[in-house]
Amino acid sequence: MNSQREKKTRISRTALIGLLMALLLAMFSFGLAACGDDTEETTTSSSPETTAPAATDTTAPPSGDLGEVNIGWIAWDECIATTYMWKRILEDEGYKVTLTQLDAAPVYAGLAAGDLDFFTDAWLPVTHEDYWNEFGDQIEDINVWYDKGTLELTVPAYMDDVNSIADLKGKADLFGGQIVGIEPGAGLTRLTREAVMPGYELDGYELLEGSTPAMLAELKRAYDQEQPIVVTLWRPHWIYGALELKDLEDPQGLFGEGDKIHLLARLGFSEDYPEVATWLSNFKMDDDALASLSLFVIDEYGAGREEEAVEAWLSEPGNQDMVNGWLGK
Repeated sequence: MNSQREKKTRISRTALIGLLMALLLAMFSFGLAACGDDTEETTTSSSPETTAPAATDTTAPPSGDLGEVNIGWIAWDECIATTYMWKRILEDEGYKVTLTQLDAAPVYAGLAAGDLDFFTDAWLPVTHEDYWNEFGDQIEDINVWYDKGTLELTVPAYMDDVNSIADLKGKADLFGGQIVGIEPGAGLTRLTREAVMPGYELDGYELLEGSTPAMLAELKRAYDQEQPIVVTLWRPHWIYGALELKDLEDPQGLFGEGDKIHLLARLGFSEDYPEVATWLSNFKMDDDALASLSLFVIDEYGAGREEEAVEAWLSEPGNQDMVNGWLGK
């Protein structure tokens, strides 16, 4: 009897152990199956073939998704304005944009070396002739977006007796012996110093080299007080819409017949960014459009608020439509 009871007890224990093992095995198997399901779901959700496109915004990918573009620029007002405009346009279209400010010569060198992607303000064939002769065969000429650029010596319109560069001869004392210029590395500075001043025998004058903002500040100061002043300037420029000015005639043609403003890029840019290259090749601005953009960026908003200025300019009637035309929208 005791033997049978012990046998039944052993059987009961064995059955209980078996049941517990079965339960553990079932739980373990279920855990494996669950882990397998999680792995499969993770793989599926990260697969580009099976992921559905996001339903929120299919027209403007997050900034930087399409690549990074490095725009070189110089401190000429139309260059500042168009550079920040293209920064905004490209960022809106999904590109990351870096801006690199340099003098003109390093910009050309940077394009030739492939360190910069494009530059909106190449004045050719005259103003940037030296840089083009050195680097032009290593640079891609994308587009002429403005075809009426001129270099000038300019005075306020109230100076009735000064109408030609030749009229400056012998009047150095009237102007304090100075022609107020811009950056030392600018082609306008070089031409004024090396061609125009010797050609018109302006021996009593010093070309005051500095910066475009400094020249404009001095011009505005003299203008407000109706004092004599002569400055180096160029068209197109927004200041002509703000002040009544007079470009001096150049009977000897020493400033040349005028330049066209080209958009240049590094070699290979069109192959690497065909979409952007197409947009840039469509880019054109007339006097009114460029003057209004420059007025917003340079004068009304000023340094440090360029992006805000471009946004305001784009909100003006017709401007976004013009940009959409470049983009083929």
